[in-house]
Amino acid sequence: MSELTRRVLFSVVAIPIALAAIWFGDWALAALLAIAAALAAAEYFRIAREAGHQPFVMAGAALAGLVPIVMHGRRLGVFGSDLVTLAVVLSLAIFAAAIWKRWPDGRPIGAAATTVFGIVYTGGTLAYGYSLRYHPYAVGAVAGSAMVALPLILTWTSDIGAYFVGRALGRRKLIPAVSPGKTVAGAVGALVLCMLVAWAYQRWVLVPRATLALRPLVPALGASGALLFGALISVVAQVGDLAESLIKRESGVKDSSHLIPGHGGVLDRLDSLFFVLPTAYLLFDWLLIPALR
Repeated sequence: MSELTRRVLFSVVAIPIALAAIWFGDWALAALLAIAAALAAAEYFRIAREAGHQPFVMAGAALAGLVPIVMHGRRLGVFGSDLVTLAVVLSLAIFAAAIWKRWPDGRPIGAAATTVFGIVYTGGTLAYGYSLRYHPYAVGAVAGSAMVALPLILTWTSDIGAYFVGRALGRRKLIPAVSPGKTVAGAVGALVLCMLVAWAYQRWVLVPRATLALRPLVPALGASGALLFGALISVVAQVGDLAESLIKRESGVKDSSHLIPGHGGVLDRLDSLFFVLPTAYLLFDWLLIPALR
């Protein structure tokens, strides 16, 4: 079976599951994000070990997977609102554990820092998928799904644009020391295509449903806001891709794992989303709130 066939078969199975979880939201979306975060964190910690660090793999992966669950519990009123304090205390607990588990020859500072960053990099970022689904201005399943779908679509658009424009017009390398395959033309092509898709999304997806549950999004985003949203999401998506390439290059690893047929690992597939999801949430706050006041 060719690599392309494996990729297509995986996508045929994975995409409907992801879309169903986004639409249903609630525990289904939290569980999907938790599984993805735990697997991605485990892969990140494996790469970190290849670079000479000694993170707490099991504890770190478990805590990364727990972050989306905590967000779900907070929405249901199970957890209090002071999650920042909880995160700080857990970070200190990881550092304290390094005193006994990684001292004197286990590089305790690097172990604690790598573990905490791995949790934030995977679970902390993916949890924003849940936050987007239940954004304060997303009224109902349609609007919540639309807010999650837009950054996802733009991430895929950025990848497609960078690949095809780069192959057709790419001459000058973007950052060859980090990712030899990426070109300046591909980066610009991805940026332009994302802006166009974002504009089209708000024009033909959001606006026709202005009288339904998406109404709060329409007057606040608008054409100019959509273009800005698309441009910034493309930039951070490409930075996320480069960041993961940098991590792997430091460790001398080609793929984060071989878990996904034809795709490598979970970290390889979600590298851009780690940057895109929290940025999208922040951009929606910036673009929606001033326009609605």
